Amino acid sequence: MPSLYIVAAILIWSSLGLIVRLAGVEVHILIFYSTCFSLVFQSLMFTGRHYRKAFPPLSKIPYIFLLSVCLLLNTFTFLFAYSKTSIANAVLTHYIAPVIVAFLAVLFLGERITRKVIISIILASTGLWIMLGGATIMECFKNVFSHGLHLTPDLTGIISGLVSGVAYAVLVILVRVFTRKFNPYVLVFIQNFFMALILLPFVSSFPAEKMWIFALMGILHSTVAPFLYYKGMSSVQANRAAVLGYLEPVGAIIFSMIFLSEFPPLNAYIGGGLILLSGYLTVKEG
Repeated sequence: MPSLYIVAAILIWSSLGLIVRLAGVEVHILIFYSTCFSLVFQSLMFTGRHYRKAFPPLSKIPYIFLLSVCLLLNTFTFLFAYSKTSIANAVLTHYIAPVIVAFLAVLFLGERITRKVIISIILASTGLWIMLGGATIMECFKNVFSHGLHLTPDLTGIISGLVSGVAYAVLVILVRVFTRKFNPYVLVFIQNFFMALILLPFVSSFPAEKMWIFALMGILHSTVAPFLYYKGMSSVQANRAAVLGYLEPVGAIIFSMIFLSEFPPLNAYIGGGLILLSGYLTVKEG
């Protein structure tokens, strides 16, 4: 089932927080070297004639470059939001994406919004709100209306989280379009090549002792997960894929419980249960 490819990819990506903590290096360094390792692994597929023939014409390459830029914008604004405001604020604002995707998919992809999709978005949004608590966001907006616009760290982080949410929504739409036109394996290779190229001017060191982490990320997070996600996106509607994205914070909590012995409060279990229910409804409908 294509939806399960997306779920598997999201669960792999949900371990990123654990990997980032283990690495202990700057984010752009981590992304750059893991992407370089992924290019080494992925280049092996071009030994097959089928993949060489699937390489898109040069006139289409700029569109894939746009995909890479959008992916980097999504990643960096999300991490910047983490640095400026609470994790709850960053995640809650970032996951406005499924709502945006639902409307963009109607406008640009001609997808139909079903009742189950709407119910799934409401359940997942409510679950995320309960799991993380959205009171601080409301307080921030109240202060804006009461005292005017002042760029406090919280407000800066919330704006950055919203930008990452918009970038994520656009990314989902682009992936849905491109995976119907290009081979998903070749698409991931070209995307990663451009990402490494964009980051190259900002990299001046190589922490050799972290090589095993870069290799692990290169295989799992930059190769296997994107392949699974893009393969699923070639068949799954964009709005359903966006709803399944809510599983990422649930997966992150599960990984932190298993490997870091970090046990969340009761509201995280209640909210996580609602998100899992929304994911079940989405997969079942798909």
